[in-house]
Amino acid sequence: MISSKECFKCKTVKPLEEFYKHKMMADGHLNKCKSCAKSDVNKNRQDNLEAKREYDRKRSRLAHRMELKSRVTKAWRAEDLRRQQCHNAVRKAILDGRLVKSPCTRCGEVKSLAHHEDYDKPLDVMWLCQPCHKQRHKELKEEF
Repeated sequence: MISSKECFKCKTVKPLEEFYKHKMMADGHLNKCKSCAKSDVNKNRQDNLEAKREYDRKRSRLAHRMELKSRVTKAWRAEDLRRQQCHNAVRKAILDGRLVKSPCTRCGEVKSLAHHEDYDKPLDVMWLCQPCHKQRHKELKEEF
């Protein structure tokens, strides 16, 4: 029984667990390691970013996905009521003129969202576009 193989891309010998299963291959595993496969997928997405985003937008409008989104949102709100209260406070502050929406502080994108580092400070926000906002949450998740 084979316990390791060489990735054809990075030429590194790795254990079989580092290769995705593929029933059409002789040994039952892809010839490209998981890290090379992931980097290829990420590169492809970046090279075709607008087409991929349009595909994602269309897919998100499917009925079963909208139902799932609704359930996830309700669960998210119930998990910590402070989040919703902060979002409401920001919306009201923008309408009242107490808070001014700004471009993304990281990349300068005009379309931005209010990001709260601390839900105990409802109007202390960082303005981030959607991709930078997702990246910030990844960073926060890695910190904890």
